[in-house]
Amino acid sequence: MKNVLKIATAGSVDDGKSTLIGRLLYETKSLEEDKLKAIETSSRNKGYDYLDFSLATDGLIAEREQGITIDVAHIYFSTNLRSYIIADTPGHEEYTRNMITGASNSDVAIILIDARKGKLPQTERHFLINHLLLTNHIIVAVNKMDLVDYSEEIFLDIKKTIEELAIEYPDANRTIHFVPISALKGDNIIEPSLNTSWYTQQSVLNILESIEVNNTFNTVSLNIQNVIRPKTEQYHDFRGYAATVRGGDLSVGDAVEVVASSQKSTIKSIYLAGKSFQTAREESAVIVELENDINVTRGDFLIVGSDKYVKQKNIEAQLCWMDHTALSERSTYLLQQGTSRVRCKLKISGGKLMKNHHNETDTLAINDIGTVTVKTSKEIIGTSYATDKNLGRFIIIDEKTNNTAGVGFIL
Repeated sequence: MKNVLKIATAGSVDDGKSTLIGRLLYETKSLEEDKLKAIETSSRNKGYDYLDFSLATDGLIAEREQGITIDVAHIYFSTNLRSYIIADTPGHEEYTRNMITGASNSDVAIILIDARKGKLPQTERHFLINHLLLTNHIIVAVNKMDLVDYSEEIFLDIKKTIEELAIEYPDANRTIHFVPISALKGDNIIEPSLNTSWYTQQSVLNILESIEVNNTFNTVSLNIQNVIRPKTEQYHDFRGYAATVRGGDLSVGDAVEVVASSQKSTIKSIYLAGKSFQTAREESAVIVELENDINVTRGDFLIVGSDKYVKQKNIEAQLCWMDHTALSERSTYLLQQGTSRVRCKLKISGGKLMKNHHNETDTLAINDIGTVTVKTSKEIIGTSYATDKNLGRFIIIDEKTNNTAGVGFIL
């Protein structure tokens, strides 16, 4: 079982996302004592006969309202079985780009729905974002069940609407869990609730503790961050390459290929924190030395196994536009994979998966998601996102402003 589970939360305004996060922190004893006392004092001063757990994240919300740039807040907690990182993302339509940022590295998504309101347009948007990102585990938490008398009928009606949405956007690898909850009262958050005796499945925490994650990273790769040439007599001839190991473990003797030049070599040695190792685990920050002297520079990809990736100059991709200036097919942009950058042109080639309701043109405006053809000045890794989530994604940069203009997922 993966020890650290990354969670993205999504919900429309007042669906209870902050309360759910606060409840999880409280029940797992992850709230600091001074924070808990502040919640108790504030709740008492407001005349509540309960603890207002939404206050656990109120500081972050206040910062957002003041215009401070905190796009995604990361919150940590743990149980005896594993540790968790929650990416708390804003739920408004105008923050679609932030939702994608928060959910892009998550293993599971919790989508909250107010039991009184049912599926909203934003609910569909949250579901589609996770469909785009190939999130394999989704928990649909139907919240505020206490305000609808814990009605099984209402819960099943909402469940049906999401199941119909899932049929429209199928994914054979996706598992959807439906849980009736009251984040305020604690129903089905940690333990099964007597108020929903008709619900016999797991609580939210039980599901989180039992999820098995199989990341779609099939290719071991190194995206070179820096070339190491120590200016000392002892290491006069040393040439190493600093990078983080992605997609699996790396071992001495592994055959590698440089994507840009198709040159091949073998891993001669691996160094981690100044010590030599035969194997480096996935996500390790290492310095590697190659058997032969080939041209490798910052931004290059070293791929283990030359048959594990595709090189192309023309790719199809789903693109989320993140810039206030709309996409222009006449402009030249920079496409960045890891630290590697190439120039490219973009052309709208298909319909929009999602669009800003204020934009009805044929271009992509901020927060739109659509299909594009990308033509690059030289070959890049063209492996699909469905095949390898690490290699199959990229960002688009506006050359004039240096703004991150879009994030793409290769089809």
